Amino acid sequence: MARPLSGILGSGVKVFPQDLLDGGASGPMVKKDGNYWFVDGDAGGDGGGRSWQDPFKLIASAITASSAGDVIYIAERTITAAATDPISYEENLTIPNAKSSLSLIGVSRGRTQGGMPQLKDGTTTTQEILRVRAPGCLIKNLGFNGAGNTGGGILLDESVSGYNAWGTTIAGCHFKNCKGATATDSRTGGAIMWTSNGGAWQVLILGNRFYKNVGDIVLKGTSASRPQDVVIESNHFSPIGASTDSNIYLAAGSGVNGVTINNNTFGNIPALGSGSVVRYIDVTGCVGMITNNMFGCPINATDTELTFGAAGTACKVPTTVAMMNNWGNSNTVGETAEVIHIA
Repeated sequence: MARPLSGILGSGVKVFPQDLLDGGASGPMVKKDGNYWFVDGDAGGDGGGRSWQDPFKLIASAITASSAGDVIYIAERTITAAATDPISYEENLTIPNAKSSLSLIGVSRGRTQGGMPQLKDGTTTTQEILRVRAPGCLIKNLGFNGAGNTGGGILLDESVSGYNAWGTTIAGCHFKNCKGATATDSRTGGAIMWTSNGGAWQVLILGNRFYKNVGDIVLKGTSASRPQDVVIESNHFSPIGASTDSNIYLAAGSGVNGVTINNNTFGNIPALGSGSVVRYIDVTGCVGMITNNMFGCPINATDTELTFGAAGTACKVPTTVAMMNNWGNSNTVGETAEVIHIA
C-alpha cells in the first residue's frame, strides 16, 4: 500500500504532511543526516524498510535496523468494519542506549485512538510497551493502549547499568488503560513513568491525551538520580475520576528538582475505588511551578471544598512549588470559575 510520505524533491529533500510540522515538536522538515525507515503493519512481510513500497512489518525491525539520529515513520493499522478498537502493533519495544536521538513518529489523522498507530501490550504483558534507554529521543503521534498489560505505557529507563533517557520528548500521543503492577495504585506505574532509579532529566511531555489510565505521569523513585528540568505542558489528563488514581504523581523519593506543569486540563478529580493517591497532582518533595492550568472540580459532590497545599485533598503542593494563575470550576450549578490558591 502506498503511503503519503514517499514524495522526494531534488537533492534528497523529503516532504512531510502538515501534521508532523507543529511548532518543531516533531523535528525539522528536512533532516540533514541520518536515515528514514518506514513501518506498515498491514504489509505482507517484513521488507527492507526504506520506503512505503517496501516497509518493515514490525516496529522492532525498524529499531534494530536504525542508527543514532534516524527517523522511523509508522503507519496506522487498518480499522475493520464495526470495530471498537484499532488493530494494534502488539510489541514490547526497547530503544537501546546506542541509538540516541531516534525518532518514532506515527503517521496520524489526529490525536484520537482511531486516528494514529496504536501500540497495545505485547508478548510480555508485565513489561512496559515502550522502554527508552537512549538520550534525545522523540516519541510522536502514537497511541498506547495498556488494556491487559500491567507494565504501563512508556518507561524512561535511566538505570545504574549505563542506560540514559534524558532529553526525551513525548508529544501528540494518546494513552489509554495504562497501569502498573497494582491496578489501584498509580505509584506502581502508568502511561508515562520513570523507574525507581529516577534520572531522565530534561524531559518534555507535550500535547498528549490521557484517558482512563490508573496513573498518567508517574515518578517511581530517585534512588540513582533526582530528575531535573521536566516540563509537562498542554496535555489533557484522564477525565473520568472513577478510572484514575492520579494524573501526575512525582512524589516518590526526592521528587523532581525543577518541574513545570503548565497549561494543562484536568477533568474530574481522580477517585478510583481503593485508590492510593486519589488526587490530580502530588508533587511532594518537588521544586518548580504549577501555572495556567484548568481543574474541573475544586468542590466535590458534597460541596466540600477541595484544597491545594502540602496536605491538599485535590493537589499535594509543597511551598517549594509555586502556583500561579490556575483556575477551577465547582460542581454547583451556575458556579463560576475561580482562581485556585494554595492552602
